[in-house]
Amino acid sequence: MIRAISIALFMLGSQVAQASNAEETVYDILTFDELSDWEEDDHEAALDTFLNTCPDMDDVDWRSLCALAQQKPDAKPFFELFFRPVLISDGQDALFTGYFEPELNGSLTRTERFRFPLYREPEIARAISPWMTRREIETGSFMEGRGLEIAWVDDPVELFFLQIQGSGRIRLQNGEVIRVGYGGSNGHTYRSIGAELVQRGVYEPHQVSAQVIKNWVRRNPELGQELLWHNPAYVFFRRIDSLPPEKGPRGAMNRSITTGRSIAVDPKFVPLGAPVWIEKLGSGPIKRLMVAQDTGSAIKGAQRADIFMGTGDAAGRAAGRLRDPGRLLVLMPIQRAYALAPEALP
Repeated sequence: MIRAISIALFMLGSQVAQASNAEETVYDILTFDELSDWEEDDHEAALDTFLNTCPDMDDVDWRSLCALAQQKPDAKPFFELFFRPVLISDGQDALFTGYFEPELNGSLTRTERFRFPLYREPEIARAISPWMTRREIETGSFMEGRGLEIAWVDDPVELFFLQIQGSGRIRLQNGEVIRVGYGGSNGHTYRSIGAELVQRGVYEPHQVSAQVIKNWVRRNPELGQELLWHNPAYVFFRRIDSLPPEKGPRGAMNRSITTGRSIAVDPKFVPLGAPVWIEKLGSGPIKRLMVAQDTGSAIKGAQRADIFMGTGDAAGRAAGRLRDPGRLLVLMPIQRAYALAPEALP
């Protein structure tokens, strides 16, 4: 499972607004005519993404619509006939960010160049939580000689960001690619190193990006290492050999997610597997029907979404730049929509 922690939230930590339990949740049913640029979207692509995970939805109304979708009807009329767009508000402003699947250079054996290990989770870490901190794991000798290494990479900063994303690819020197996914953690609470740089006065909040952090750590190796250790949380991995290279990483529904069509949401508000209409404003507006197929520890609130931008450096740069307002509307089965907002019954 890819554990989506958007680059933007990773950088700003506690400064990001989260849903408050004290706020009342409001449900407003809209028409499809009220969705900006709804007519221009590729609804067939959205239907294909929906079909990837809808068989795993539990409720009977979702299962019925999934069975109908599997007959491959015309996509746009299908959504318009059987769903209603629901705007869910919890008092927080909408925020869109992005995440991606990193790709690192690596080796299955330790060499002078490839000397930073990706570890499987040791049994003791499952039994004791919280376990050792990041600093203790990386400076101590406990992990050595236990055969827990999956691979070695050549960049500790990229490895740190791989742990933040929770999933990625390792490109070996012979061209082979292996995939790794989240395999456990040491149980410590995540602390944002981006927020720490802001608190120290190194940068203003608007200056912080993933690339800015990486560059700062590399320019200041000793202080940079201490900055990475500021975050005591540590992620272990597992090797994933069942996914073909052309497929995206697995999301929270244990299915491959799709570049530009899958989002991470807060499942307290948005059912996993539901179609979601996105109207992201700001630079490079996005108005598109996506599917809620992932979650993330930083994705909290009815109007929060993390957009999956793809694999590799270009996707990482795009994800790092994405931090914009807008609105999202969940396409709910008609009966479920009016159950949430009965006053809107026609």
